[in-house]
Amino acid sequence: MILKLVREGFLFALSALWGNRLRTVLSLLGITIGIFAVISVFTFVDSWEMRIRSSLSSLGDDVVYLEKWPWQFGSSYPWWKYMNRPVASYKEFEMLQDRTQTARVMTMTTNVNGGVAKAGNLSLNSATVKAVSHDYQVLREFEISKGRYFSPNESQLGSRVVVLGASVADALFPNIDPTNKQVLVMGQKLTVIGVLAQEGNNAINMSIDNEFLVPINMVRRVRGGDFGRLYPIIMVQPKSGIPVAELKAELTGHMRAIRRIRPTEEDNFALNQISFLANQLGQLFSALTVIGWLVGGFSILVGGFGIANIMFVSVYERTSQIGIQKALGAKNYFILLQFLIESVVLSLMGGVLGLLVVWIMTLIATYGFDTELTLTLGNILLAVTVSVVIGVIAGLLPALRASRMDPVEAIRFN
Repeated sequence: MILKLVREGFLFALSALWGNRLRTVLSLLGITIGIFAVISVFTFVDSWEMRIRSSLSSLGDDVVYLEKWPWQFGSSYPWWKYMNRPVASYKEFEMLQDRTQTARVMTMTTNVNGGVAKAGNLSLNSATVKAVSHDYQVLREFEISKGRYFSPNESQLGSRVVVLGASVADALFPNIDPTNKQVLVMGQKLTVIGVLAQEGNNAINMSIDNEFLVPINMVRRVRGGDFGRLYPIIMVQPKSGIPVAELKAELTGHMRAIRRIRPTEEDNFALNQISFLANQLGQLFSALTVIGWLVGGFSILVGGFGIANIMFVSVYERTSQIGIQKALGAKNYFILLQFLIESVVLSLMGGVLGLLVVWIMTLIATYGFDTELTLTLGNILLAVTVSVVIGVIAGLLPALRASRMDPVEAIRFN
């Protein structure tokens, strides 16, 4: 019986809406604009959040970054406290390697401005050189498309060798195998021993396609006393089954001992994790979500009032019809359900139109501007739910008014 009532009410609602097409379209606009505003913001936020978190996870959720500056920024970030902290030294890196028992892998990295890179008649401005210790390949997973990675001996001796990112190799050696060729970078002639596989751009701009990988000991030899100014970082990943908190506790103890920090003194180093950035980003995306609700909420509210107004008009126009239905035995709940379904259908149509516009926007962004946006199932369900709720709220008072009409008075109404 209930399904039959819903079916009849739905068909009656469609008939009434089709009979007043212009009014129906005008009523849809508020809900359509509101759903579009809310879901488009959510789609943008969710898509970028997924991209950024995926990019961050590729760097290792359990990797600890030992360096000078902490990554957690608050309203009262005491930057002056960290200004005079020492950066991590290569000697400290070697001592930590010998002492740390909970680490699966430990590596030191630093970025160097390589100046103009040249290979034959071709050149690249502002070459980005990443100096790494040997185990960097274990911590930062990547593939070698041509050639090979540094040998342990080359890493230890600081040999003048380089592994090129895919974009760098294409720019300096187009249509040529670069292995065993010479490239001038950092003012040094380096032998290309390998090329990295194309990684592609990511949301946090940390792709290695545009980088020159060199042994960190080679940079130490070239830069000498200036090596510390390059801001080296020690990256550590715990052994399987070892909690990150345990690794951080051990690193803290060893670093305090290595730097001879007194028990009453604060640490003069920071242990950072990717999760710090993820938490900061989570707060940012939460703020954007609130903005989305504020922007679209007003449009949805206006659309709800528009639907309520149209439903009152519809009840007024069909007063005689309601009287006839009641005279023929229609129950109050049937009249109530009839107008509620009409209101919900009207609101749903506006929501579906808003979703359709968002979907078209995602296609344009993905295929026209190479910016992948995804309309998730969660956002679709959210739009449908909001539309149904607005339809029920907007149509409840008009439906109650219609259901409580006196059939005799309603039939006499002109």
